[in-house]
Amino acid sequence: QVQLVESGGGLVQPGGSLTLSCAAFGFTLSEYYVAWYRQPPGQERELVAGIGATGRRNYGDFVKGRFTIERDDGKNTLYLQMNNLSPDDTAVYYCYAPQWMYWGQGTQVTVSS
Repeated sequence: QVQLVESGGGLVQPGGSLTLSCAAFGFTLSEYYVAWYRQPPGQERELVAGIGATGRRNYGDFVKGRFTIERDDGKNTLYLQMNNLSPDDTAVYYCYAPQWMYWGQGTQVTVSS
């Protein structure tokens, strides 16, 4: 059974950093494309970053080099390292496995002073 469990969200000040984790169960992360999405308040869900089986990465235009998606194959876990956060990054962040159209439960990130 496919399952994605996110963690690591919280409150952070503008300019701060945060790392999100997404533990995968029921499949091997390194064999499929998986991604982070986010949904800001009152807005549609949007792609943040994705990584394929080959390790090739893609990012949303708004990332502008601030975020990095990584994968730990030994832990079967996906990470999103976020730096230089701004209030515009406030959102619920989701892990997504398109092969199964499966979404994690999400983790809230709030950027505020």
